[in-house]
Amino acid sequence: MPIIKPISDLRNKSNEISELAHNLNEPIFITKNGEGNLVVMSISHFSNMQLKLELLAKLSIAQNQRVEGDTGRTLKQVMTNIRKSINVN
Repeated sequence: MPIIKPISDLRNKSNEISELAHNLNEPIFITKNGEGNLVVMSISHFSNMQLKLELLAKLSIAQNQRVEGDTGRTLKQVMTNIRKSINVN
């Protein structure tokens, strides 16, 4: 269930909103004049969302490559490339 708070709480109860964001690890929806206006969340929750979005973007690229006929590389090919890059640096 989403957490919804009025915009006045940002000014009057900012510590409470901060605690909610960190303890529940969920976004808090802020309303202004009864309408959605902002979303507040902890930095850790935001970072996790960013990582998930990056992963989904990479999976989407891989899925498109697969549909286009790319069969990828074998584990042996991947390990050979990794070893080469380690030995070069």
